[in-house]
Formats: sequence, C-alpha cells, structure tokens
Amino acid sequence: MLKVGLVGYRGMVGSVLVNRMIEEDDFSKITPYFFSTSNHGGTSPINGYPVYDANDIDIMSKLDCIITTQGSEYTNAILPKLEQINYGGYFIDASSALRMRDDAVIILDPVNKLQIIESLQSGIRYFAGGNCSITLSLIGLSSLFKENLIEWMSMMTYQAASGAGAKHVRELLCQMDIISAQNGGLINDQTTPILKLIEMVNNTITSKKFPINHFHAPLAGNIIPWIDADLNNGSSKEEWKGEVEANKILGLSPGTVKIDGFNIRVSALRSHSMAITMKLTQNMQSKEVEDILVKNEWINYVPNNKECTIRYLTPVATYNSLKIAIGRLKKSSVGDSIFHVFAIGDQLLWGASEPLRRMLNLLIDWKKGVIQ
Repeated sequence: MLKVGLVGYRGMVGSVLVNRMIEEDDFSKITPYFFSTSNHGGTSPINGYPVYDANDIDIMSKLDCIITTQGSEYTNAILPKLEQINYGGYFIDASSALRMRDDAVIILDPVNKLQIIESLQSGIRYFAGGNCSITLSLIGLSSLFKENLIEWMSMMTYQAASGAGAKHVRELLCQMDIISAQNGGLINDQTTPILKLIEMVNNTITSKKFPINHFHAPLAGNIIPWIDADLNNGSSKEEWKGEVEANKILGLSPGTVKIDGFNIRVSALRSHSMAITMKLTQNMQSKEVEDILVKNEWINYVPNNKECTIRYLTPVATYNSLKIAIGRLKKSSVGDSIFHVFAIGDQLLWGASEPLRRMLNLLIDWKKGVIQ
C-alpha cells in the first residue's frame, strides 16, 4: 500500500478531506502518516497512528505521496527542501502555490481526468486543487465545455465566509452575535420605527469596537466586493485565477476561453454562488442548453421558477453536497447566443477537498495498473 502523508488534517479543508476519506473507506487502501505544524505528538483522527512534525523532511522523504491542505506558505517552504533531496514521491496540494507551474496539473477529474492520467504516464508528480469558484463552475457547466459550446463567461461569485478560513467564520458569527446582543431589544419591539432600528444596527456595525481583525471590514449586514490580493490593474488575484486556471484545467492555451468578473464575499457560511453570463458558440434555445446541462451526473438542475429557486438554489440547500446546483437558466435579451445561469456548490468539497481525495484514488489505481 502507498505510504501517504496528510498535512493540515485539523484545518477546515483538512477535516472535510479526512471525513470524506473515512466515508469512502480510503484509509483501508493506504498507510497514512499524519503531520501537523503545531500538534505533532498529538492525537490523529485515525486511532493508532502518531502525529509527526510537518517540517520533518526525513520522514516525509520516505513517503510515496504527500497531501497538504496547510496552505501556500507551507508548500512554498517545504517543497524546495524536498526537491533539494530529490524527493521522488507525489505531492498533492490544495493551495494555489503549484497551480501555474508547468510541471503541475490542476486536478478536477470530472472535467480533466484524461489529462490527469496522461500526466501520470508522462511522469508528472505535482498535482494541485484549483480555485474553488472556478472548479465549481467548471463542474457545473462541464457538459457544455465538453461540446466546446462556451466562448466566454462573465462570472460574478458570491463567496461564503468559510472560503476565507475558520477564523473568518468565527469572526462573522461573532459579528452577528454582537449585532443581536446590542440591538435585541429594539429588534423584538414591534413599536421601534424600522428606520431607527436600521440606524442603530448600522451604528453597531461601524463601531470601532466591531471585530474586523480577519476580514478587515464588517461582513455581517454587509458585503465585501474584493477577495485576495490587489493586482494594481483593477482586478484582484482571485479574479485573475478564474481565466488562467480554467483554461489550464480544460487543457486549452491561455486565454482561449475568456473569463472575467467580480468576486464578492457574502455572509453565507458555506457554499459559493456564481452568477454566470456566457456566450455560446452556437445560437441555441434554452431547452437545448438545459438538455445538455442535465447530462452531467454532478449537477442538480433547478427549474427556473420562483418556488424551486428559493428552495433548491441556495447555499443552505447545497451544504455538504457533492452535487452542483444549476438554475435560473435563461436566454439573455442583450444578444444572440448569450445565456444567464446561476450555480452553487459546497466549496469545501468540490472546491477544495474532493479533488485531492479523488486524485489519491486515481494514483492508487494507476499504481495498481487498474488504469493505463
């Protein structure tokens, strides 16, 4: 069995990954080694296994595969050390550190399984999970991409607090708690003028004591229309990732499919939403597009009506689901071949942990000769 190291298993993405591996009985296929940067010597999630120091190069060098959800800073620190000693194993990373390297493949097997298998055959050893919102969108629209029907996409993402990390989720919940604690009496008093109530809540949100250590701005009762670094050209790094990563995942030359838009942080706890405007390469009717979309085993198609939309096309409805919800499909009035669609998926699953788990299983099968 492959000796597989898991780094960052206590974090949010790492915890989801371990839970999925337990659910799918993946640990029976490997010999796991657990690593932590802060809890080595502690208790592993699988009984009987020790927890090693995540900076112990000697132990890591003996592993067949390392899976890390620890983040880019860790990858950028540890991988050069492994490379210096000619580590010959496989490195599977949830962070963005390796995504654009020529010797790395962005893994999303419902979309690019053939590319992954070919990369294994050619000796590629570095594999990276993609940006959460673009991976969710590509899976949701994969049947259209397979028929080369998408020319460009304008993508507005509404990203949940958990996409930023555990500390950010706690900060959002703390903000909500403070709003309720300081204004609960007014909220429950039906005689309070609504404009007065809104003013008091806004005063709470804008108070200097309001906790914004992680988001650097209020998120409760608010939105933050900027995610990731400022590229100083009007775009964020998160927005830049959309096009470059999508084309790499699809195996296309850079810029083949144009993708742009805005990324917005909203106060949903889990699951990212994407409002997508797309230009197709053919002039089609909505029913024709729908018939192609529903061929995809990984989506739940939601009919474009109010009742179904508010019930099934929400972050709450897609929580902890491997299915991407696709709905609000309609032909646009702004031009031929242009359609609008809304997609939602749990970014902690397909947007983060699930591609890593499935990559491990592809690697196991390839090593066994099950796939050639």
